[in-house]
Amino acid sequence: MREIWLHTNRRAIAFAMVLPGLVSLLGATLLLWPVPTAPWLRWVGAGLAAIALLVLGGLVAQWRQPRISRRGGEMLFHLRGGGPIRVPLEFVEGFLLGQGASYLRNDAAQTAQVSTVVIRLADRATEYAQRDVKPALGAWCNHYVTIRGTWCEPLSLALINQLNTRLAEAQAESRDPQVKP
Repeated sequence: MREIWLHTNRRAIAFAMVLPGLVSLLGATLLLWPVPTAPWLRWVGAGLAAIALLVLGGLVAQWRQPRISRRGGEMLFHLRGGGPIRVPLEFVEGFLLGQGASYLRNDAAQTAQVSTVVIRLADRATEYAQRDVKPALGAWCNHYVTIRGTWCEPLSLALINQLNTRLAEAQAESRDPQVKP
């Protein structure tokens, strides 16, 4: 069973759902309009509704995918398309609150700073020193994983402290399965 540690930015995804939601309603209205209309108009409605529902489905999938989760003895980092990057829990040393570039596409916002969560990985984990990740979501370099606050839940010192507490508990559990938090 997967335990979610850091969620995606659900506010941004909810905002992104508004337009496809409205388009799907328009398409459904054209498709199911009770007054006789031209057949091609119903086909347009069906097409609009189908495309909008596919987009909504993709957004729902993003809504459900966390940025950081844990399954068994592994941390799962969801920072690229496809499956997560799996790192053994024993190699995760801690979480830090940082600050970095927002990487938003707007030229004025590129200089804006956002909060980041920085995860330190053990030096002995040489195979996890570098990974390719989606630059808008974060960076992975020299045993540090940086997750941009733009695309995850709001970051705070309290959240970072919770992550470090949970990390200590999870590492204790994985060393001694008899230990319960």
